[in-house]
Amino acid sequence: MAPNERARKNHDELFPGHVSTLAVTDPELIETFDNFAFDEVLRHGSLDARTRLMVQLASMIASQALSEYRIMLGAALTVGVTPVEAKEIVYQAVPYVGMAKVFDFIHATNNVLTERGVELPLPGQSTTTPDNHAQKGLEVEKQIVGSDAVESLYASAPADLVHIQRYLSAHCFGDHYTRTGIDVPTRELLTFGMLVSLGGCEAQVKGHVAANLNVGNDRARLIDVLTQLLPFIGYPRTLNALRVVDEVTAS
Repeated sequence: MAPNERARKNHDELFPGHVSTLAVTDPELIETFDNFAFDEVLRHGSLDARTRLMVQLASMIASQALSEYRIMLGAALTVGVTPVEAKEIVYQAVPYVGMAKVFDFIHATNNVLTERGVELPLPGQSTTTPDNHAQKGLEVEKQIVGSDAVESLYASAPADLVHIQRYLSAHCFGDHYTRTGIDVPTRELLTFGMLVSLGGCEAQVKGHVAANLNVGNDRARLIDVLTQLLPFIGYPRTLNALRVVDEVTAS
């Protein structure tokens, strides 16, 4: 048994010269999975290969799929994702997935880049300082989420929780969304993919569906992202996310 011709071609373009050990030990599963992930799913939507691989990498960080991440990072670099973009994906995961879960992925990324002859550290991408990240973060948060929504979050926060809103503005948005290397619409797609893959984050998924719409990622693009994540995160989380997309885009 073997994947069909289109699946093999698409697989070989991403992983030149790589033969999965599972193709030997579990040929039926690999035939089914590769025909689905590398043929049927790839025929849907309009995501380019670079964007597809970037959101899949972000999803794998959130899913804690370290072994698969290493393999897919190689594929991403093969199709033109730059070392800077690869590192920015990992950095973008820190405020959403947490450093404890991202730590191993930073090292894995460094190892893959070093093996490919990339000298580290890469050029810095930060555009803020400790003195201005709060103000810059609040500005970009309002651009992405909406001024009224952000002001409402601050106004409705209990006195003992206002500091969390400030952290969100200064750290999440000020330290991360203001970075260069990846543009804001792509960062929002990465965030959407991570939240969907974490599971149990439907409230945050809802907020970031709206944020994606605000920065130009329409319903069709979000559905394309979910379609490309489906083979790797499964149906329950994909269907949960689709329900949120339906709710937000219907309103």
